[in-house]
Amino acid sequence: MRKFGLMVLLTLGLASCSASGYHKISAEKAKSMMDEGSVIILDVRTLEEYNEGHILGALLLPNESIGSTQPSLLPDKDAVILVYCRSGNRSKQASDKLVKMGYTKVYDFGGIIDWPYGVTQ
Repeated sequence: MRKFGLMVLLTLGLASCSASGYHKISAEKAKSMMDEGSVIILDVRTLEEYNEGHILGALLLPNESIGSTQPSLLPDKDAVILVYCRSGNRSKQASDKLVKMGYTKVYDFGGIIDWPYGVTQ
């Protein structure tokens, strides 16, 4: 009985670790990762929002355009992808979709409204 209980706990623990599939990080951590290089910065807002101001180097892939097919903009499923939107809602949705497609290193850092490092047009 004791072994069974341990197996159940381990199974539940593993399931909860992979439930979200992506990592929620702070703007500070995202900036640090950007400064280190070798990341894809993904803006999942609309084209209009992107044109109003975006993080330097960010690629635009609106959340609404992410379906179940791998986007050609993101050919490497093992690339480090930093995802943001306006407030954090769409970045969570997009991150979930990317993980379901098999992307392995997805980091959601929320909304540009909380980004203290400046934007470009």
